[in-house]
Amino acid sequence: MKYSGWPEPGELVVGKVDEITDFGVFVDLEEYEDKRGLAHISEVASGWIKNVRDHVREGQTVVAKVLDVDESSQQIDLSIKDVNEHQHKEKIQEWKNEQKADKWMSIAFGEDIADERYQEIADALLEEFETLYDAFESAAIHGDEALDSVDLDDEAIDTIVDTARENVSVPYVNVTGYVDLECPSSDGVDHIKEALQAAEGEGDVGDEIELSVSYVGSPEYRIKVRAPDYKRAESELEASAERASQAIADAGGTGRYHRERETETE
Repeated sequence: MKYSGWPEPGELVVGKVDEITDFGVFVDLEEYEDKRGLAHISEVASGWIKNVRDHVREGQTVVAKVLDVDESSQQIDLSIKDVNEHQHKEKIQEWKNEQKADKWMSIAFGEDIADERYQEIADALLEEFETLYDAFESAAIHGDEALDSVDLDDEAIDTIVDTARENVSVPYVNVTGYVDLECPSSDGVDHIKEALQAAEGEGDVGDEIELSVSYVGSPEYRIKVRAPDYKRAESELEASAERASQAIADAGGTGRYHRERETETE
């Protein structure tokens, strides 16, 4: 999706070098419809420049900072030198992400979706999310729940969620903890098995969470959690250990959660 408006001074934009002259570089802005900016030779690189072509080439993708915008004269002044390496990488990644989101919109609603309908859906998503990419990523992780507050009909939301889950590669994190379970009663083994089932959640763990429990060495059991972020992963890990500890305590045993492995047996 390209914006129909104008960039703001101070904004970082992605563009393609369209023309190189003795006095500067013309850049077609990739994120804005029919917008072209000029980076004066003094804004192309630091220091004295003998030949602009030593620093940029036609067709090159650059990140530039918007210095000034004059809509009446259709002029956008840019600076390439004012963008550091970190800003360049971050902006390029953001731009690539939005290209992906644009592709997902086409997959979800068809290549021939009317511009008005596209804009309606995009505006609704951008009311709740910073970018379209963020909206699709959140939909892939949390499903319909992520879009509860988005002003779209159920059919559109279901379409976005289905497309997101089929196309978005969600970043996950893995955390591990341990729980010691002991029960002195004659049927203690059965109670420990029940506690381990409780630790696994018995189907109550969300679709985006992967949780497994394995035997390490008596009385220690390993709990592994894979989740979209550390906060959720840690929360699910602690909840799993708490379920196991509570179940074994109810049977007259003891449970103790710890993060580091304590036995030597694998």
